[in-house]
Amino acid sequence: MTKRSFEQFFKNPRLWREDLVAVGGDFSVDRLLYAYTHGIFPWSEDPIRWYSLDPRAIFDINRVHFSKTVLRKVRQKKFRITFNEAFAIVMQACAYREKDNTWITPGFIDGYLELHKQGWAHSVEVWNSENILVGGVYGVAIGKFFAGESMFSFESDAGKIALYHLFARLRESNFVLFDTQQLNHVTWQLGAYEIPKLSYLDRLERAVVDIVPWVIPPSHD
Repeated sequence: MTKRSFEQFFKNPRLWREDLVAVGGDFSVDRLLYAYTHGIFPWSEDPIRWYSLDPRAIFDINRVHFSKTVLRKVRQKKFRITFNEAFAIVMQACAYREKDNTWITPGFIDGYLELHKQGWAHSVEVWNSENILVGGVYGVAIGKFFAGESMFSFESDAGKIALYHLFARLRESNFVLFDTQQLNHVTWQLGAYEIPKLSYLDRLERAVVDIVPWVIPPSHD
């Protein structure tokens, strides 16, 4: 589809007052890239519902609040940290719930896996001493903008340790905006906060002036 077609499909978040801006479509790379660069994200699969929330939750990349316990575990280096080694497995782990359903359904996994293959979606993996994946996070990076999608922990604090390393690399790459969409207890504790949608869209516009994939800098550990 062309940019014109996407403009007709999605309501303009700057003008539309409702959170829901479209229903339908697909998880194609072009559609996802258009959505993310215009402050829109999908939140269900059947049908696909697209949202631009007001207010919007974000992190200041330089002011994330990790607990002393998390920082101590990072310093101890008991875990092996990798980037983009197990993207599909990280998504599947984020989707796993014992008692309820999650929005990360098979269509999401297929669509974002293709986004990953083309260099736009990334994962951070945390492996224990037995080389078992115990935590991770994934999201979408465009220009100097990162959209954090989900994280998981099969061992205490493992997801937050993944986030710690993600933020460190984002700072090295001079990212300016981290979108976490909606506040929850965990992101609030880490320092996320809400801003008006129009303020978010202004920041996003500056962050995606150059629509290029993220080349992750090597670790200095």
